[in-house]
Amino acid sequence: MDDADLLRNGLAAPDRPGRVLFLACGALAREILALIELNGWDHADLACLPAILHNHPDRIAPAVADAVQRHREHYARIFVVYADCGTGGALARVCEGMGVEMLAGPHCYSFFSGDAAFAARAEEEFTAFYLTDFLVRQFDAFVIRPLGLDRHPELRDAYFGHYEKLVHLAQAEDATLDARARDAAARLGLAHERRFTGYGDLAPALARQV
Repeated sequence: MDDADLLRNGLAAPDRPGRVLFLACGALAREILALIELNGWDHADLACLPAILHNHPDRIAPAVADAVQRHREHYARIFVVYADCGTGGALARVCEGMGVEMLAGPHCYSFFSGDAAFAARAEEEFTAFYLTDFLVRQFDAFVIRPLGLDRHPELRDAYFGHYEKLVHLAQAEDATLDARARDAAARLGLAHERRFTGYGDLAPALARQV
């Protein structure tokens, strides 16, 4: 499974009818597949929309609606593995209107941390910039190039001058990713903090569906 492909194209569902489909963001594909394998959820399938939709949150709800419509005749149940993700409630309205459930919370930083724990830290961490494992791997694609910092590095402080630290919310124990997160923090001129979250609230949310 290639992160660049998940970024641009997502992941197609298996060509078969099934009981449960996790319809997710491509940024969550590795974690969801790991949970499926770990728990033996052989009646659950995964389909992912392109992770790059997060750079255009207004496109997420329509893309999810199209995908639910496309897959619903083949699955007894579809669970949308997105939080609000910057849609301003639009995704929740789409899911409610189509009769499908979705993941609780504002974004992946919150449910990986645990929504309650993330909310408790919110006031003291308003100057933190968060990255998950996927975003560490795709730092250039999600941060550097979209902000034009590859072409205009002098704009760095205009974008990140009000941040104090980069917090790597780590799903896995991976020394290579840790090093890349430290490098990302240095490139943004921020302090680095690693916080191991594992799968956070994602694991029990998926377990309830299967």
